Amino acid sequence: MVKKLYELPRQELERIFNAAPFVASLGITLVSVGPGECETELVIESHHLQQDGYIHAGVQVTMADHTAGGAAATLAGPDELVLTAEFKINLLRAARGERLRCKSRVLKPGSQLTVVESEVLCEQEGVSKLVSKATASIAVVSKNRTRESSAARSAETSVGAPVTSGVMCHKKS
Repeated sequence: MVKKLYELPRQELERIFNAAPFVASLGITLVSVGPGECETELVIESHHLQQDGYIHAGVQVTMADHTAGGAAATLAGPDELVLTAEFKINLLRAARGERLRCKSRVLKPGSQLTVVESEVLCEQEGVSKLVSKATASIAVVSKNRTRESSAARSAETSVGAPVTSGVMCHKKS
């Protein structure tokens, strides 16, 4: 059985970018979107820099990760959401410039796991250079399943098991 392709509407992808507080606080904006593709940009400000004036690796990682999620989300169904399961980045050179641009594309879509590649380019005085390249494995999860899991965690925590970052922690006897 072949799964029918569902293309996420652009307005839903814009919501995903605008509703993520950390991503929005950095200023990462959606540039373009297509089936299995997503492109974002970030105008560099002083708070994006590390102590020696280069763009912080954490900014590049966040941009590559969230843009990869955007690319995967374009192929997810209307009752599915995407979550990063694994992420690897190569920082290829120190980044200094006026703007970062990230281009992500799905390498292998899947019903449970989608593999995405992200390239982060740094623009300075009209010249773009590749500064980092990432590969992400993105889990495709049912929205209903995540709601059920949240309800189950709430029920379990009501009996005394502490929760840290959404992960159940059980005391050893």
